[in-house]
Amino acid sequence: MAREALEYNVDYRLLDNSAPINILAVEDDNVSMQFLESQIAALGHNIVKAFDGESALRILSEQKDSIDVVLMDREMPVMDGLTAVMRIKENRDLRNIPVVMVTSADSKGELTEGLDAGVFYYLTKPVDDNILRSVLAAAIREAQQNRTLSEELSKHKASFDLIDTCKFKFRTLAEAESLAAFIANCFPDTERVLSGLGELLINAIEHGNLGLGYERKTALIDNGTWRAEIERMLESDKYANRYATATVAHKDDGVYVIIEDQGEGFQWQRYMTIDPARAGDNHGRGIAQANTMSFDKLKYNEKGNQAVAYMSRKGRLEW
Repeated sequence: MAREALEYNVDYRLLDNSAPINILAVEDDNVSMQFLESQIAALGHNIVKAFDGESALRILSEQKDSIDVVLMDREMPVMDGLTAVMRIKENRDLRNIPVVMVTSADSKGELTEGLDAGVFYYLTKPVDDNILRSVLAAAIREAQQNRTLSEELSKHKASFDLIDTCKFKFRTLAEAESLAAFIANCFPDTERVLSGLGELLINAIEHGNLGLGYERKTALIDNGTWRAEIERMLESDKYANRYATATVAHKDDGVYVIIEDQGEGFQWQRYMTIDPARAGDNHGRGIAQANTMSFDKLKYNEKGNQAVAYMSRKGRLEW
């Protein structure tokens, strides 16, 4: 069965980085909290305050639909930031909220420990205004992309277990996002797979078909023009006819999705795990998160233009 990616009405004005968002700042030191509060206010965003990990979890539980990003201190009484992050990532309702760890710890081991726990971004104290702005821009994009995907997901309630094999063709960011929400319903854990699936489909467009490089994407996210530039490139003569495909297959052991683009490939080996050296960058974590959090297994072909992602019905599979 082959079909074109379905079209949905998504309000992409939500993806404007200038729109104010709600940031939960978790910091036990009053001076540091005041500093963060002034920085967040200067950027035009709203702050919700917590002074330890336990109170942060309570606030998230009560306000999970309104908190967009979490800024989490690492060393705190009652419950430290690392433990709080692990609790957040274990919670189905909270795990897609981006967490930025704000800490004085800068050793490779401590950075790796936080990233492995699910920290999406790392900032070291004292927080530089420009770096905070850049990282928040990326976190905002991630949070709003997750919200868009979740809203789309709620629209799809068909009997997806009846699908044997299904192939889709997509070309644009809007199609990739809608398709991620549709395909996620084919997997045993829909919420877990959604974010990583969206990252892989979008990656096939921006880095695959369009060949967008790491440094250029960094600059585009920083100045808030990432989406506009992708859409401009998609309409150019060079890329207008390029598309990607996603094939979903139900097998006895689990569900597979094969995503293939028409690009020149990339050095995928660099991105399968999160490099602590990129902990403060405003992107570069999507593939690693898909690999370590969303799917049980993720593999690329040697060239890097085909990804095979898998989720087991019975537990993690060793390939």
